[in-house]
Amino acid sequence: MLLLILTLTTIAIVVRIVSSPLSNVFQKQLTQRKAEPLFVSSATYGFLSILTIAFWPELKLDNLPVEFWWNVLVFNAIGVLGNVLLIKAIRTGELSVLGPVNAYKSVVSIVFGMLLLNEIPSWMGAGGVALIVAGSYVVLGSGNQGRGFSLDILKQPEIQFRLIALVCSAIEAVFIKRAMLLSSPMTTFVLWCVLGFLFSFGWIILTLRNRLSEQIRVFSAQKGTCAALFVSTGCMQFSTNVAFDGMQVGYVLALFQTSALLNVLFGYQFFKEKNIIQKLVGAVIMVTGAALIVMYK
Repeated sequence: MLLLILTLTTIAIVVRIVSSPLSNVFQKQLTQRKAEPLFVSSATYGFLSILTIAFWPELKLDNLPVEFWWNVLVFNAIGVLGNVLLIKAIRTGELSVLGPVNAYKSVVSIVFGMLLLNEIPSWMGAGGVALIVAGSYVVLGSGNQGRGFSLDILKQPEIQFRLIALVCSAIEAVFIKRAMLLSSPMTTFVLWCVLGFLFSFGWIILTLRNRLSEQIRVFSAQKGTCAALFVSTGCMQFSTNVAFDGMQVGYVLALFQTSALLNVLFGYQFFKEKNIIQKLVGAVIMVTGAALIVMYK
């Protein structure tokens, strides 16, 4: 059994487990108040970029190899796309469903970790994968008017957006780890913020620039929620980088899946979502599967 000692990595994992579902709550609240997902994403990157200005003199970017910059470009491009799709999913979907579905990220990340980082899991990981699939059967079936799981659920846009977003996020995680192996968690975090803002704001200019003033008014009216989102997202991403620096990507993402339980509870607490007991059961099964992947590494 994996013995967790109170280290920086452990603290980072705990912070990430709590901050991620909180970030989802604030994202959903903003989109319910007419904020567009792309603007929510870009505003978050932009605010965090401002906060990182003080760290720029310490980064020593001139010494970084070309391979580092390729990794940075890839994880930013994929990360921005994944973040926007995640917020689109959260806007119309239930947190108590979309949170547990995210457990599939540990499976995707293990595959890409094997291909790109040579991180080889043990055969017990197969048992964890099976539990994640079984748990998702329970969670997704909870929203089907009592009829259980059906493949028709996968036709729902919010589920499709969430699945694509988690694939993007898992790939992003691998390239973040590759970049950190050539630099540091802080350098990677700063560039995640700054280039993420440039990518997302460029997307706005190309597609939604005529709605910029309208969205600025929406965000001005929701200062408290915006501030909470910016802080929780900043904590989430920096703690993610610190955790990646201390543990293999696949196992870190597996541990992160315990936040699925908080997603279910927050969905009930903040948005009065239904069938919470069934969703909790499914989430526990999925978390157990993720834990198996970690414990038998």
